[in-house]
This record gives sequence, structure tokens and C-alpha cells, in this order.
Amino acid sequence: MPFAHAVHINTMQHKLNLYNTLTRKRELFEPLHAPFVGMYVCGPTVYGEPHLGHARSAVTFDVLYRYLKYLGYKVRYVRNITDVGHLENDADEGEDKIQKRAKLEHLEPMEVVQHYTNVYQQDMATLNTKSPDIEPRASGHIIEQIQMIQEILENGMAYEVNGSVYFDVPAYHKNNNYGKLSGRIIEDLLSNTRDTEGQGEKRSPLDFALWKKASPQHIMRWPSPWSDGFPGWHLECSAMSRKYLGETFDIHGGGLDLMFPHHECEIAQSQASHSHSDAARYWVHNNMITVNGQKMGKSLGNFINLSELFSGKHKMLEQAYSPMTIRFFILQAHYRSTLDFSNEALQAAQKGYRKLMNGMRVLEKLVYPEQPGTPDEKLNEDLLKLTEDCFRGMNDDLNTARTIASLFNLLKKINSLYLGQLQIGALTRDTFDTIRTTYTELVHDVLGLKDEPTADMENMLELVLGFYKEAKENKAYDKVDAIRAELKKQGIVIKDLKTGIDWAYEE
Repeated sequence: MPFAHAVHINTMQHKLNLYNTLTRKRELFEPLHAPFVGMYVCGPTVYGEPHLGHARSAVTFDVLYRYLKYLGYKVRYVRNITDVGHLENDADEGEDKIQKRAKLEHLEPMEVVQHYTNVYQQDMATLNTKSPDIEPRASGHIIEQIQMIQEILENGMAYEVNGSVYFDVPAYHKNNNYGKLSGRIIEDLLSNTRDTEGQGEKRSPLDFALWKKASPQHIMRWPSPWSDGFPGWHLECSAMSRKYLGETFDIHGGGLDLMFPHHECEIAQSQASHSHSDAARYWVHNNMITVNGQKMGKSLGNFINLSELFSGKHKMLEQAYSPMTIRFFILQAHYRSTLDFSNEALQAAQKGYRKLMNGMRVLEKLVYPEQPGTPDEKLNEDLLKLTEDCFRGMNDDLNTARTIASLFNLLKKINSLYLGQLQIGALTRDTFDTIRTTYTELVHDVLGLKDEPTADMENMLELVLGFYKEAKENKAYDKVDAIRAELKKQGIVIKDLKTGIDWAYEE
């Protein structure tokens, strides 16, 4: 397969370091088969509307996907849809989350799946995340999951009881390390594990289901060598990542809440199968959204659906927030740190996002002179250092917060050039082009932020600014003030410049 993307000349941009949960340290990212990169990310269980927690994971790995492609890699991005096997409380007993919703709404389970898959995809598109290259469903890969169970049974790491198959954690742990990803110690896990319903079938309380025999009332079921039933929740990701990315691939991503037991079990399954691998070489986890220090999630009842954020219709919201404001809010924190929700934080994000968009508008207006002056060596050097610093954050474990701060520093210089405080003619053409491409490509192509103007806003504003200019020339200051006040309500400020009248988003 040909190498489809141009490689950027600046070698500094290639030194991407990622924090690997598996080794607990930052590591230089070196793909197995450069320039190809395989990335698997755990997607949603589609039984309800996506919330801010879902958005954080999707945006985090969207930026990683974008940046890898920006660096010249050819990436295969796989993100699954869980549509079967995820039982209540993430346990091996209880009702399937999708089946439960289907009963409540008097629908077929796959109607629930299709509806919430559509909603998830629409909301992620609204947040300007790119679609994964492959989006497999668990229910579409039952054959692959059965095959993996058979391999684990052959290797003596699983056992069948009454039509159900369980992974034998103690047997696996004898020659492997169950807990290598999460840092859990098996003895501590055993002492802290309480007996649960269905425990009688398991040899150890740590064992987990690979296949569950369906009870008579269970709707979602498939034939298998052991019973009519359904696969365990952890198994789908092991089987589907192997199918599309191979026995060992580059990156496995997901939320920190999935590290244990979900991802720990994935590694165990991959090691116990004929793959005998940790599945991924780099395990990358984004941290949680919190509300007053408490994790945001459906189980805690403190979550906000994305549709509520976009409309402002939620008791915790003071106003509606645009998709790009939400995206900026997520990116203003490092992905491995917690991100605490508040209206104040979202309003600050709105201002920050608008500031970056104003920078895009200013850049479009800057023109390099046909007859530049003598280059100012120090100015050129300072500006090039600022552009390089924009990449340091990205290369330092995808630190978008630092990159945004660096972009704001660069924007100060861009505004100074626009206002004439710095002379464009003092820059070399290369410096001018580097500033423009660095700012534009990082904001648009890597961070994935785009303008959100209303329809025909530019024409409308030109018309209003014409009235403003006329009122000012006629010294009708009551009209001047009225126009300014009305635009301010819309988040627009008028700028009286020596060169004429302009507008900007209020920051």
C-alpha cells in the first residue's frame, strides 16, 4: 500500500511522546510498521444519549488521530459500537443494558441500538470529530468471539459450566500478570471481592464471563458450541481489534474508567488466546469529566447530554453552549487530567474559542508586502520560536492545553502585525508563511476547531457597520451607542481603527 501522506520536513514534529499506561511512563511513539499506525478506541454502549463524558474520549482520540495524520502517518482508526453483552453494573449478572432499554420502550433491541448509534454519530460529527475508518459492532462479530473463546479454552485458561464459559484468572496469573495494566494486586482483589449472584458457577470471584448462557427471558442470543447465549462484554474488543489491526497493534485508547476491569481483561484474553500478546503496545487513557469533584456519569445521575448542552435545557446550565465551545472546553485541559464542569469554565472556553477564531479572521486579512523592508533578525527568530513552541505541547503527550497557550502567545504577535505595531515587511517570507500555516493547521486540522458563524453573518455585519459609520459621521451618537449595544448582545464588538471600521467576537 503506498504511503499516502506527505511527511512534514520539521523533524521536531515527529518526536511524539505518549504516556503508556502499561509501562507507566512517557515513551517516544514508534509504530510497528511505519508509516502505518493501527489505533483501536473503545466506543459507546448505545442504550442512551451521549453525554459530556463520551465527548471527552471522542475528542481526545480524534485529536490524536488528526495529529498522527498531520505528522504523515497512514492511520487505521477503529472504534467499536457495543450493542450486546454489556450487563448492568458492568458485571457478569443482571440484564443487558440495551435489552433493558428495549423493554422499557417496547422496541426490538436493535432498534434501540440503531437509534442511539445514529444520535452518537450525529453528536460526534457536530463536535467536528472525524469518523473512524472502521466502526464494528459486537453483534456483527460473534463468530470471531467464539473462535477466541475456543483458543482460550484450548490453552487451559477458561472453563465451561452449564453452558457458560468463564476466564480462569488464577490459572492465567500463574505464568502471567493479571493486574499489569491497572497496577492491581491479585491478592488484594481477592480479599476485596464480595460474593455476587451467579458466583456459584465461577471457580474464583475474579473470573469473568467469556460466554453466558441466555436465560429463557433473554432476548439477545446466538448459537454457540456451549449454549444459546451471548458474549461477555470484554471479549468483543479483543476479537475485533485483532480482526482489523492484527495480534499486536500500536495504540489502544479509552476512558480511564475502562482500565479496570475492561482493558485488564482484554490483555488477559489476548495473552491467553493464540495471539499471546498485550494487544496494543501503547495503552492510552483519557481522564474523567467531574461535577464538583465527582465523576460525571449515567450511574451517578449527574450527567449532561450533549443535546442539553447545545440547547441549554438542563438545570445545571445557565445558557446554551455551541459545539465548538464544548470542544475547546475539552481541549483546554490535558487529556490525562480531570476536567471539572461548571458554567464559568464553559463561558471561559467560549471566550477562548472566539479568541482563536478572531485570530483566523485576522490572518486572512494579513498580506505580505510586494516590497518588504530589511528583515529584523531578532523578530524573525522570536516568531519562529513561538511557532515551534506550538508543537512542543502536542509532542509532549498530546498536551493540547499547552498548545492552546502557545497559540495565544503567537496570536499576540499576529494581532500586533495586524494593528501595525509590528511591521510585516520586517519578516522574511518564510517566517510569514510559517506563522500562517502553523496557526491555521493547528487550529483547524489538528485541534479540529472551526468557525461557527450564523448564515450570511458577514453580509449582515457589513450592512450594520455601514449604518454605524453613517451614524458616526452624522454625530448621531445615540444611534452609535444603540448599534454597539445591540451587537454586544450577540457577542460582537465594533472596532474603530485608523484604517476603517471592523468587528470581532467579544472575548
